[in-house]
Amino acid sequence: MHASLRISVHFAVPVALLAAAFVLVFYNASLPRSLAGLRVYAPYILFALGVALAAGFNRGRALLALIVLCGAYGAQQLWLQQGLETVAARTVYIALTLFVPLNLAALALLPERGTFNRHGALRLGTILLQAALTAWVAMAGQADVIDWAYQNFLDPAPFSAGRIPQLGIALVGLGLLITMAMALVTRSAVSAALAGAIVAFAIAAHVPTASLTFSVFTAMAELMVTVAVLQDTFHMAFRDELTGIPSRRALNERLAGLGRTYTVAMVDVDHFKNFNDTYGHDLGDQVLKMIAAHIAGVGGGGTAYRYGGEEFTILFPGKEAEEALPHLEALREEIESYRLALRATERPKKAKGGKRQRGGWRGRNAVAVTVSIGVAGRNGRLATPQAVIEAADRALYRAKDKGRNRVSL
Repeated sequence: MHASLRISVHFAVPVALLAAAFVLVFYNASLPRSLAGLRVYAPYILFALGVALAAGFNRGRALLALIVLCGAYGAQQLWLQQGLETVAARTVYIALTLFVPLNLAALALLPERGTFNRHGALRLGTILLQAALTAWVAMAGQADVIDWAYQNFLDPAPFSAGRIPQLGIALVGLGLLITMAMALVTRSAVSAALAGAIVAFAIAAHVPTASLTFSVFTAMAELMVTVAVLQDTFHMAFRDELTGIPSRRALNERLAGLGRTYTVAMVDVDHFKNFNDTYGHDLGDQVLKMIAAHIAGVGGGGTAYRYGGEEFTILFPGKEAEEALPHLEALREEIESYRLALRATERPKKAKGGKRQRGGWRGRNAVAVTVSIGVAGRNGRLATPQAVIEAADRALYRAKDKGRNRVSL
């Protein structure tokens, strides 16, 4: 899946669920009486489902986000339904508007560290400390602190909406910017879901006494995070982490659904072990990324997969081997002519000023990489995907035996 399309899908889920939340709020009367309890308990049900998935897939950030969202809903149910007249209600409300977007933004910034470990315990402890601080301010009657948090720092006309204090609006806006930026940079479905969750929380927080609105938008925020866990897990299972192209598992599933005509090409980096021994694994990884980028752009309708190690597979559905050969030959020549610059004093570490040296640079500290390619098409003798792959592998070894840097049918 192309990167921009993948990001669009990540954001499409929160947008769709936000739209669904509005529909549910405005048409809640049509809900059957037997399901009326979902108005109250849906956030708890989705919380339990999401926590089970997040824990099962070891997604600590998602699990903590669900705790934050469900905790906010529980606080609304206990203290905010009757209004904001009491000190406890005012304290809880301002704490929610500050801490919920702050925590969700922090989770987008933090790297994934899993669930049941010291990192998860430290992050959970930080959230619990916020709850303890809120309880202390409420019980101690810290009126000065509460009044300061509720004050207007700017002209309220363009900066106030609903009952959210300006300080809360600022953190909602900042949190949304951070989560969206992280979603674009990391291409993470969880970060995109956290951005949607901030929007859903902000909508609910505008009307803190409206239990239905708070329930529906909290439930949708939790569903965003839960779906994001599945999206990220799917991506990890079917995408190669280093190169970003589909993995061998994705290839196996694709092969199982092919028609009667297709061609498989096995691509291997020539002398890759020697390259690694000479220049190190870091540059070896850069070579694999470069090769993957070129293979992903192969013509003729080919789809690239990382088969394992320095070996890649290109699948041409609906193509005979002879039809794929020109595209594979063009790919081989393209990789052969590419020069990968070694890091040296004359090659800037930053992209600015060094862009020319990356790519087609031809200085003395540059290396060339070649590939050998074996090709086989399905026919009466090669009737199964495994047989075609094995035939392409044999063709690959013939290409290497003939001197490498060539395409063999």
